[in-house]
Amino acid sequence: MRSYLTGPAGTRAAALAAALLLLAGGGPAVADDGRADRDFTIEDPRITESSGLAASRAHPGVYWTHNDSDDGPYVFAVDSRTGKTLATITLRGVGQPRDVEGISVGPDGDLYVGDIGDNLDGSWDHVWIYRFPEPKTLRDATVNAVQYDVKYADGARNAEALMVHPKTGRVYIASKNEDGGGLYEGPAKLTAGSTNVFRRVGEVPWVTDGAFSPDGKRLVLRSYFSARAYAFGNGRLGEDKSVAAPFQRQAESVTYTADGSALMFGSEGARSGVVRVEAEGAGGGSGGGQEQRKPPGSGGAGDEAGGEEGEGRGGAGLGAAVVVGVAALWFALRRKRGQG
Repeated sequence: MRSYLTGPAGTRAAALAAALLLLAGGGPAVADDGRADRDFTIEDPRITESSGLAASRAHPGVYWTHNDSDDGPYVFAVDSRTGKTLATITLRGVGQPRDVEGISVGPDGDLYVGDIGDNLDGSWDHVWIYRFPEPKTLRDATVNAVQYDVKYADGARNAEALMVHPKTGRVYIASKNEDGGGLYEGPAKLTAGSTNVFRRVGEVPWVTDGAFSPDGKRLVLRSYFSARAYAFGNGRLGEDKSVAAPFQRQAESVTYTADGSALMFGSEGARSGVVRVEAEGAGGGSGGGQEQRKPPGSGGAGDEAGGEEGEGRGGAGLGAAVVVGVAALWFALRRKRGQG
């Protein structure tokens, strides 16, 4: 569930964000070359709040996503070659989802769905994780899912990022707070029918989603305006560096491709775009001190003459200016709203 500015302040924010997006050249991505794991647009009109993204392990080029709130227990399989939905999965055996924010694939081949959002930062004393095996065949189906009750050792909080470690199978959640959140580690094994306590093991910035690299050695966390990649070992965060995340209107999701060659960044909205950013060492160059670069010409229509840096459709300098401008406006309007 999202909370947005309303009234004149909200109108001004929306207008400026739209103008900046146009300046950055941003628009829906398109799968223009027919290959998997490229930029694409989610075409399904039912998916208007894509809030999580996970690369399928069983079906190359397919990405799992879900709506944010005000939807049922549904998960969608989207083909990155066409942007079309290949399967709608209905979860059976779970309660009514409240605020689904994250999705991840575990080493067991199961999908983990995080009903972990709480915009009031403590209105719910527990949240849920749903788990079910990734279907071997992509078709509309109803599947039995396991529901896990989750609490945080230091009290209820809002979160949008759920990540399953690809080697250990341990589940992690990153909380979302404008003053900085925490990385929470679940028990070694989740248990149905009892409370699973997640404990804070690290400090993180404002986070809207996260993803482990396939080898489990890196954890990427994104926010509305930036992303960072952390070294990850023994369940703890290590050295971090900037990731060249694209500028998106409502930056919500991130996942690695199944082979780890790139990151896929998603956003909310009708016909929202998913943008590929090459992983370090996969597309040439070191990224100028950043963890990733977006390769030339991979941005779909209108990007043939784009720059090399991974700022969606714009160059690095313009992208940085846009990010700073939007961030400044956003925080200013939040302060004004709080004073009102």
